Amino acid sequence: MTSFVTSHDIRDRFSKAMSAMYQAEVPQYGTLLELVEEVNREVLEHSPAMARQLAAHDELDRLSVERHGAIRVGTADELSMLRRLFAVMGMFPVGYYDLSEAGVPVHSTAFRPIDDDALARNPFRVFTSLLRLGLIDSVELRERAATILAERDIFTPSARELIDCHERQGGLTDEQAERFVAEALETFRWHHDATVDWDTYEALHAEHRLIADVVCFRGPHINHLTPRTLDIDEVQRRMPAVGMNPKEVIEGPPRRDCPILLRQTSFKALEESIRFAGEQQGTHTARFGEIEQRGVALTPAGRALYDRLLSESRRRSAGMTNTEHQRVLAEVFADFPDTERELRRQGLAFFEYRLTDAGHEAGSMAEADLETLIERGLVECRPITYEDFLPVSAAGIFQSNLGGDQNAAYAGNANRNAFEAALGAEVTDELALYAERERASRQAVCEALGG
Repeated sequence: MTSFVTSHDIRDRFSKAMSAMYQAEVPQYGTLLELVEEVNREVLEHSPAMARQLAAHDELDRLSVERHGAIRVGTADELSMLRRLFAVMGMFPVGYYDLSEAGVPVHSTAFRPIDDDALARNPFRVFTSLLRLGLIDSVELRERAATILAERDIFTPSARELIDCHERQGGLTDEQAERFVAEALETFRWHHDATVDWDTYEALHAEHRLIADVVCFRGPHINHLTPRTLDIDEVQRRMPAVGMNPKEVIEGPPRRDCPILLRQTSFKALEESIRFAGEQQGTHTARFGEIEQRGVALTPAGRALYDRLLSESRRRSAGMTNTEHQRVLAEVFADFPDTERELRRQGLAFFEYRLTDAGHEAGSMAEADLETLIERGLVECRPITYEDFLPVSAAGIFQSNLGGDQNAAYAGNANRNAFEAALGAEVTDELALYAERERASRQAVCEALGG
């Protein structure tokens, strides 16, 4: 019987290979990893309780390997093939993100593992955006871009062959998995040669820098890899001392006792030498370093409150420095409960429930409510980590590394149906995943206690 490598193992191999490749291409990424590791180590040393909690919930081991990347593709065929490529690694499209609302002509999903075991092994994610050529006003420019994209193949023949093989035989052998990782990596590699001449690049760049980035190269080079930190404010503070130029503000919610959703920052994109068709030399700015800090996933009610408060804080803090911006954020978000008990009581965040040792010994407790069981030490709860992304934050990262370009004419053009048609599949609702995880844990506790 043929022995296949697990999708978890292939994903782990691929994420580590991509990290090594990106570090060779962007040396500052290596410096960023060292800085994040240093800050994380200090946080855990100063907070043994946090270290114990992370270890108890299988989050400590994944911290050192956790990464997310981001790519941008130009056609439906490219997006659909990426779906098949990521499926080999046990990664599936979760969430629909409309970045046109922030003046960026793309819509996106995140390919990531879904089940608990896969997330604990390696929660590698790739935020993947599809260029929306239909939002370009100029018919001539739109057609020129479409013609350029139609002439490229971002996948190697061997990568296509191995994806077909995986689908046909239901897995890959160890030797096939090794070849798959090497071949798939080529799709994400940086190229110093553009596929177009300087004039074409400039025309697309003038419409939007991101359009030029997607259209003018042989493939969707990975434009950042993001390690996870336990203290993003401290990483942001230390970045200049190690030669990095951080973006002006940290995206997402403010610093809190109970972190929520996702906070992100980055160092500014690098200006890199490019040879255009006709041997003309120029530069292109696309790749940067990003850091993230993850908190608890919010329920629909929690997200509604978050979105309302974020809009208010953005209105009040426009143009401010990071220090001022964070102060305003904290003031506005004072209306968002900042204890686990209140987040649970008001139904604002998702939690997972388990019996403690005392709970296993307690026998039937069918009549007791969940909060009472928690107070009596029979049930423990833990916040469910937010594994996904925030469209406003993603757009903020994009804009800070694309020179601030935005086009208000792109806004208000969400089209999930068109995205899913291009993808060749439906995207999974991330909130449904968190809700099911919470529901299943509650049910397991109730059944164990005779409910």
